[in-house]
Parts: sequence; structure tokens; C-alpha cells
Amino acid sequence: MHSQYEIIISGRVQGVGFRAAARKQARFLRLKGWVENLADGSVRILLCGDTENCTSFINWCREGSAYSWVEKVDLREMKPEALGPFTILYN
Repeated sequence: MHSQYEIIISGRVQGVGFRAAARKQARFLRLKGWVENLADGSVRILLCGDTENCTSFINWCREGSAYSWVEKVDLREMKPEALGPFTILYN
């Protein structure tokens, strides 16, 4: 079964390699979607894939990357749609 989520991660998640680490983790789990920085200092992820792998990725987000500090993770489940390979969006 496939799931899709919008994830907003707050804390020290910009300028610490969080997006690159998220891309690496998502690709390892064979997930599709993207990650981007937001103006308020948080990171937004749109994620689609196998439900179990999505859950593993969400748990990873709660822990964060090596130099990040995750304060809050907000999830919104969405209707699955076709997304491309997981990538970083640059604004």
C-alpha cells in the first residue's frame, strides 16, 4: 500500500545538511518526493511511497540528521499522487 505525506520539520534544520541527509534517507527507502527550506527556518517534505517505508522515514525525521536539532514534526496525510525521484528543491 502507498501513502503520501506533507511533513513540516521545525528546529535547527537549515544550514546543517538536513535536506541532503533527508534525500539520502528517502532514496535508500525508495521513496519519491522532494524537500525544501521554508522562509520561517523550517523544512517541508512531500513524500510518497510504501507505507512502511514512509513510516520509517517519518521516524528518521523525528531524530534528524547528524548536526540538526528537531523541535517539532507536523504531518498531514494526503491522497497519493505520482511524484518523481526524491530531490532537493532550491528556492
